[in-house]
Amino acid sequence: MKQNSFTIKLTAEQQEKLATLLHAPHYTSVAVPHTQIAVNTGTCCVNLYNSGKCLVQGKGAEEWITFTLEPEVLGEARLGYDAIHDPESVQPHMGIDESGKGDFFGPLVIASVYTDAKSVEILKELGARDSKKITSDRVALQLASDIRKKLDGKYAIIAIGPEAYNRMYAKIGNVNKLLAWGHARAIENLLEKVPDCPRALSDKFASTVLIERALMEKGKKIKMDQRTKAESDPAVAAASILARAGFLLALRKMEKDFGIETAPKGCSAKVKQIAAELIADKGPGILLKTCKCHFRTTEEVLGMNGYKISDLPSAT
Repeated sequence: MKQNSFTIKLTAEQQEKLATLLHAPHYTSVAVPHTQIAVNTGTCCVNLYNSGKCLVQGKGAEEWITFTLEPEVLGEARLGYDAIHDPESVQPHMGIDESGKGDFFGPLVIASVYTDAKSVEILKELGARDSKKITSDRVALQLASDIRKKLDGKYAIIAIGPEAYNRMYAKIGNVNKLLAWGHARAIENLLEKVPDCPRALSDKFASTVLIERALMEKGKKIKMDQRTKAESDPAVAAASILARAGFLLALRKMEKDFGIETAPKGCSAKVKQIAAELIADKGPGILLKTCKCHFRTTEEVLGMNGYKISDLPSAT
């Protein structure tokens, strides 16, 4: 599954060069909101947004970037040069990411993935990228399946179901501490398979000290890094896909187990409607088995059925 979508941040000078380039008559202009200019090249779509970001999508995206954008606008080769632009990305390390943190229904899932230069190339060929850029659940599940087959078992997945999540939150009282615990377990479990892994990388959500404190003996020796937009790293991108697939599969199982036709993601009005219907059918205690009950949404959906937070059974 070759990657066919790329987002590149351009300088003001590069934006001007690209806008001039895209006005060429062999490109077909298209209307896209919030863009300076948007065209169809025949093999891909190129959108230059007012923010300065350039989105290139389509089967010919990689070729257009390599033979047009890089030489004529960027002035440098980027695709395929990860070892030059981000040498740490191809060196042995593990990436960690999570899914479900902002979803009322379902578990919190954390995944860790080990990569080296060889596996990074494999992930690139599969089209692994930040799961938030994958809009189709079907595509995410298929890509996760392909990644698992190619990683030779060098990954770990931690799923904290709603009941366990609610018990843990009742004791810890802090989402970042709970998330740090999950990251630490994902690191420890992967170190069982790859004990000589020197470094772990995750998206920055809190101080690295939180994760380091949660690590046990094996994890104390690993170098822990966090950075914003860590999903650009191949290991973190792969972990984000495995975590999302784990979340989606757990959501489907939960729907089957509790007779929920569809458990929507996020905290939308639809989520509240489904949760309120579930309470009406099974009582307020069902939330502890299906939802993250520290969300403000809990009080809202209980109120829709005439209940209060005090009517919710204890999670401990």
